[in-house]
Amino acid sequence: MTAPATTTNGVTSKAEQRRVLLATIVGTTVEWYDFFIYAFMAALIFQPLFFSALGESAGTLVSFASIGLSFLFRPLGAFLAGHFGDKFGRKPVLIATLILMGAATSLIGLLPTGDLASVSAFALIFLRILQGVSAGGEWGGAALMAVETASPGNRNRAGAWPQLGVPFGMLLATAMLTILQNAFGKEGFQEGGWRIAFLFSIVLIAIGYVIRRAVEESPVFKQIAEAKAKQSAPIGVLFKRFPLIVLFAAMVFAGDNAVGYMLVGGVVSKYASTPLDKGGLVGMDPGTVSLMLNIAAISWAIFTYAGAWLADLIGAKKVFIIGYILMIPAVIALFPLVIMGGENPIWLVLGTSLLGIPLGFCYGPLSAWYAEVFPASVRFSGVSITYAIGAIIGGAFAPLIVQAIFQANNNAWEGAAVYLVIMCVVGLVGSLALRNRKGIPLGQDMEDSGKWDDWKPGDPIPAGVKEAH
Repeated sequence: MTAPATTTNGVTSKAEQRRVLLATIVGTTVEWYDFFIYAFMAALIFQPLFFSALGESAGTLVSFASIGLSFLFRPLGAFLAGHFGDKFGRKPVLIATLILMGAATSLIGLLPTGDLASVSAFALIFLRILQGVSAGGEWGGAALMAVETASPGNRNRAGAWPQLGVPFGMLLATAMLTILQNAFGKEGFQEGGWRIAFLFSIVLIAIGYVIRRAVEESPVFKQIAEAKAKQSAPIGVLFKRFPLIVLFAAMVFAGDNAVGYMLVGGVVSKYASTPLDKGGLVGMDPGTVSLMLNIAAISWAIFTYAGAWLADLIGAKKVFIIGYILMIPAVIALFPLVIMGGENPIWLVLGTSLLGIPLGFCYGPLSAWYAEVFPASVRFSGVSITYAIGAIIGGAFAPLIVQAIFQANNNAWEGAAVYLVIMCVVGLVGSLALRNRKGIPLGQDMEDSGKWDDWKPGDPIPAGVKEAH
């Protein structure tokens, strides 16, 4: 049984902080492994397995569209998580989202193909929707659990732990693909080897469940839950009083999410492993491409934490601005380097690893920045819903849009690069516009959000600000 958390000035003990960080990173890694393994399979094999009746071109578009479909249901997950998280606590909600994601992923691995492919296609779409609901409820709770238990000077680094679950989930997914593709070969992988990647989720969910059950609710969360219980309609308050914060915060995430899905949405994997005459760019060995993407995932993870560390020094706003400025040349260089990878795989590694630098800078500090810009009384709903909206604007249909651009331009990559640059600009504008409230007390609520604008750590609490409990 877990020892009770002790606090000093409202900060959770070091031992409990470590348990929380472990629970958030393991849980989000499992969640995003499940999420990404679907994206990779949709890009690689779901068209012939489930959508062959639509033809190759239309079936490929539908397969890519199914990746983005789940994003449309993330807000539903965010609404449900906000409601039940306020009522029952963050811990049971996080356990529920973990189980839901794992169950949906495992069932995909059991869907029949062949003569029953058309029927399975509908089940596949439904299970992808459940993945979207789960992902929408997962992130906000995990991010706030990590940030709220940390000291003010360590918030960004603590908040980076659930963020690391994304590149780690990608690393785990690409590692699984590499093993299966090399073990079964192309035909064996498509005939049934792919199912192992989905059924493996059962093992991961069991591990995540055990770890998450050992974590207690943070004292700060309990204060916030009590404050939010006094709000009759926290979501209504969120959109009525803080619509610009929601808009700018969603833009901050949208650019990074759109560009990130070039890696995690299977776009690079598809175009690097498919020959030009088949709708790709290169025609590299799929196992080699998956191995190269493992290196990109490591780069992304390293700079996710590096960006959070830097944000604890200079603030998340400055780190995001730097990240988006670096991201623009990185996305312009991506596809040419992928093409050059056909001659030497090191170019593919270089292009995807360079992209991991700004992706990490614009993802590691996100949890803490989101937690600090939203008032305590609507924080859970604000963080979850804004993240979901940003995901819809950014990554929901980024793979589909890029695929459509390629098909409309005879596989020319320039149009896709222009689209990605536009999304970088969207993220940069949001970063410039969103307020910087580095270090504010998370256990305080504000009657006027402008009271925090000129506040700095060490200053007295602004007049009119009340405790959140």
